Amino acid sequence: MRIFSLFQWMLSISFCFSIAYGQDVDLNQLIDSEKPKDEKAELVEGTFYATRIINGQSIEQLPSGILDLRISHRFGQINEGLYSLFGLDNASMRMGVDYGVTDNLMVGLGRSTFQKQVDAFFKYRILSQTVNNSMPVSMSFSSTIMLNTLKWENPNRKNYFGSRLYYAHQLLIARKFTSATSLQIMPTLVHYNLVKTTADPSDLLSIGIGGRQRLSKRVSLNAEYYYQLPNSRFPNTRNSLSLGLDIETGGHVFQLHVTNSRGMTERTFINETIGSWGKGDLLFGFNISRVFSLKRK
Repeated sequence: MRIFSLFQWMLSISFCFSIAYGQDVDLNQLIDSEKPKDEKAELVEGTFYATRIINGQSIEQLPSGILDLRISHRFGQINEGLYSLFGLDNASMRMGVDYGVTDNLMVGLGRSTFQKQVDAFFKYRILSQTVNNSMPVSMSFSSTIMLNTLKWENPNRKNYFGSRLYYAHQLLIARKFTSATSLQIMPTLVHYNLVKTTADPSDLLSIGIGGRQRLSKRVSLNAEYYYQLPNSRFPNTRNSLSLGLDIETGGHVFQLHVTNSRGMTERTFINETIGSWGKGDLLFGFNISRVFSLKRK
């Protein structure tokens, strides 16, 4: 049995939430605090503005009872020129909903137009950084299952549902160095149930690094890079590099960014990126996050 089958139970998670009471939420009240604390074990908050740095997961968790509606867009390559309005004619989208089951566990479900993918994930907080550095870092584990729903390339042969499945497992390790500067590393394993050729690896290892430099109370500059380890990548692929700007406006977070990755799931932006920054194969994109409280105060 594949070791990754342990995570297939994610398919059965229900994401049907009964919204009996909705309420707008200021994200600064949820994940950010600049007030000094005196308690020895006070936890560091607001390492990042949102639960994603740009494409990938951040260390941030949704508090219990908080629902996050996320819409992500990626346009075409800017170097396509005026004919496609510098890529704006060609857009792909992911719409997802995330939910804080507890303060340490969040789950999410999404659907992308790119490759018609459905994805589901959970993220669990293992460690939390403390103000007095008795715990110097925060750590979470994230696991995602992805389903490709494109039509079979060869419908005349025997095809298996399991061939459509992919898995990504990440350890997120982050530290907030100052109120303005945060850094995160993400050792990542992506597994393909089916690859194109026998020469292609089915288990791909990479190491991601992401950071946030705060420019003001509600604006930050973000960067994210995934390095694919040698002999653990597909031919003619490139490492994913993204730069972005986060703007927090209370209940919304706008994430504007430029990236060489079209996909918005782990396997597509980590292992299937083909765009080159050096050749100008860049895509403009944005994420919009809107959070709601499903619990009465």
